[in-house]
Amino acid sequence: MTQSTRLARFGALAFALLAGFAGPAFAADEPKIDTGDTAWMLTATALVLMMTIPGVALFYAGMVRKKNVLATMMQSFSITALVTVIWMVVGYSLAFGEGGAFIGDFSRLFLSGMEWDKPFTLGSGDAAVATTIPEPVFMMFQMTFAIITPALICGAFADRMKFSAMLWFIGLWSVLVYAPVAHWVWHPNGWLFALGALDFAGGTVVHINAGIAGLVAAIVLGKRKGYGTDNFAPYNLVLAVIGASLLWVGWFGFNAGSALGAGARAGMAITVTQIATGAAALAWMFAEWATRGKPSVLGVISGAVAGLVAITPASGFVMPAASLVIGIVAGVLCFWASTSLKKAMGYDDSLDVFGVHCMGGIVGALLTGVFAYGALSASASTPDGYPGLLYGNFDQFLTQIYATIATLVFSGVASFILLKIVDAIVGLRVPEEAERDGLDLSLHGESVQ
Repeated sequence: MTQSTRLARFGALAFALLAGFAGPAFAADEPKIDTGDTAWMLTATALVLMMTIPGVALFYAGMVRKKNVLATMMQSFSITALVTVIWMVVGYSLAFGEGGAFIGDFSRLFLSGMEWDKPFTLGSGDAAVATTIPEPVFMMFQMTFAIITPALICGAFADRMKFSAMLWFIGLWSVLVYAPVAHWVWHPNGWLFALGALDFAGGTVVHINAGIAGLVAAIVLGKRKGYGTDNFAPYNLVLAVIGASLLWVGWFGFNAGSALGAGARAGMAITVTQIATGAAALAWMFAEWATRGKPSVLGVISGAVAGLVAITPASGFVMPAASLVIGIVAGVLCFWASTSLKKAMGYDDSLDVFGVHCMGGIVGALLTGVFAYGALSASASTPDGYPGLLYGNFDQFLTQIYATIATLVFSGVASFILLKIVDAIVGLRVPEEAERDGLDLSLHGESVQ
């Protein structure tokens, strides 16, 4: 072997060794999908979907009369299918496309342009939110939120809306109300996001949004036939308890999943979710016990849901002691709203969507502005995070008020307009005979045996 050959081989070997050492170093600079975070988000997505089917479906079906059980479950199941397609076609793009301050764009129409093989970054510039999961996982997680939100509305008009009208209203509402509000709050370009509004998992986007829409729908449709005189006792509270229990478990995916990773913030979110839920269930139970003489099964499960609702916007921002207060306040105020306020105002919100979801969402959104602990929301762009009123930041409390009012006004007005449009096209309410016979038979030709 000649000297020149030896030198050539040595040079090739040295280059290969250098490339081997340098390759991983350069690759380490490339953002990579975290398989642990992705696995947790896949699990959280399944948990949130479980909240609608079978969670909400069973919870609501157990609280209506026997003749409307199947129709009520049909609403949750069909909404799951309908919103899945709407979200894929246009909803996700309008909610999480770049767009502007008020709405997204069509860059993800039919889910085109999604980057599936690297971590997803929402938005751009200093306000961008970087994740360690692929975009299809983020899209699917958000789809489950888009599904459960309109499904919650149905409880307010249970027993009396046409199935065709429900499909039209929910479809339009998902595109024209839910998607814009989600963009406002959760996209870095959204005006409420830029304002600094805090909503970790959907206090404004999901619960206030659905709750006020439910109240408007209940008022527009009018009271159920026989309301106030006939027996409207729940058909099967066992179904309702099972549904509420599924909601409680699934809510861990709802709140802890909103951390978008399996880290410390998810751990705190799941902790405060459990505490607030237990506190609210007890608060409602004892409030009912004190005023009505007996604690009811319906009351304790309603209180638990109120606590889940109230902690939702705060779950990624507050400490355990604060979650205890949030749960107690939510339990008492939601009990009052679902009983005394409802009776005083005279509206027929069949399953207390406004009293539990809207009122609970308002409690949570505002108390987030009181108890938000800055260190939980600290980032490179906001090193001090978003401390609340308790920590000397009155501006954050005001911001939460702005976000709450904006959601109430926009969703309330838009829902009213959409209901009137649908009423003019197909009519909203079933005939009196169909309502008397029950929606199971009159709308679907089936019945519970």
